[in-house]
Amino acid sequence: MVVYFDVQEMYYLPQYDPIKKQLLSIGVDCVFVLYGFPADKCVVNKAISDICVGAGVRYVENEAEARKLYLEVKPNWIVLGNEFSGLTEIHKVSKTALIGHGIGPKSCYYTISEMHPTVRFVEGDYRKQRLENMFKEDCFIDTGYAKLDPVINGDLGTVSLLDWGLDPNKKTLLYAPTFYPSSIEKFPVDFPKDYSEYNIIIKPHYFSLSNHKYKAQKKRLDGWGAAPNVYMAGVNELSLLPFMAAADVMISDASSALFEFAALNKPVVWCDFYQLRWGYRGLLSFRFNKRMDKDLYEYADIAIHSPSYKSLKEAVDSQIENPKEYENNRLSAIENLAGKIDGKSSERIAKYLHEHA
Repeated sequence: MVVYFDVQEMYYLPQYDPIKKQLLSIGVDCVFVLYGFPADKCVVNKAISDICVGAGVRYVENEAEARKLYLEVKPNWIVLGNEFSGLTEIHKVSKTALIGHGIGPKSCYYTISEMHPTVRFVEGDYRKQRLENMFKEDCFIDTGYAKLDPVINGDLGTVSLLDWGLDPNKKTLLYAPTFYPSSIEKFPVDFPKDYSEYNIIIKPHYFSLSNHKYKAQKKRLDGWGAAPNVYMAGVNELSLLPFMAAADVMISDASSALFEFAALNKPVVWCDFYQLRWGYRGLLSFRFNKRMDKDLYEYADIAIHSPSYKSLKEAVDSQIENPKEYENNRLSAIENLAGKIDGKSSERIAKYLHEHA
């Protein structure tokens, strides 16, 4: 039996890694199919080698080349993390499983199922029921959110602030903004100085560091990274998990990371201020509302909110002092958005793939 993982973006790898390990442990061959990253030029080769250990790696330029590969090789399963067109043809030779690459509040979480994979693994009964109502003929299996398994079950290993040049006697903030809509542009150039009593780990979205379209974000991020109390995660550090394990409080915006951190029952400060493109403002604000799912507002009470950078410090300090303030809200919301948080989600996924090959 062989399972191919379709890696359209590098940041899918931490989502797939726990599943790959479970499959390898039961004798299933795994192959990662990476898009547009020639093996001899990739700037994240180390990250690839760390995550893909034990598995095969194939490189393709685009979706058309990936489809050609799958039709030739005919793997038992192809695991997808995003849209992939023409699955009717693929399903003549292979089964497909969809695993969303985040649990954040974007409407595409639901609309991605319009491609009708063989099965979709989802996080919790709430989302399963909602998807079943939208796609009545499709198969949805509640497995929980596999990405968090290494933190929950201890597979992550020991995480040390000293390894990042940070002070173990200080509390640690994790700033994990998304690329759009992002709060990065709303933070001042001397932001780390305002939080000198804390360690700050900055873990931006992969696009903020790798996509030329966001070069202004990268310039600002690099500037913050030079501060003595800051560790700036590099483009080759694909996984957010070690930083979530080390941090006491997360600062984020409309990002899946916010919900992932809350799923660990740790306090979050939610930035309600972010930079919107002109096409998403004023009379065109409906575009932003369409992009974001209603879960963004229904579960907004999992965190303390900051309407501006000016009010952010007070919010951060309050969560450091009282980390359990929003605990009940977090636990209730995450049960709906992430399902079981028991460290066995990847085991359930691997078992299903093996038994239904």
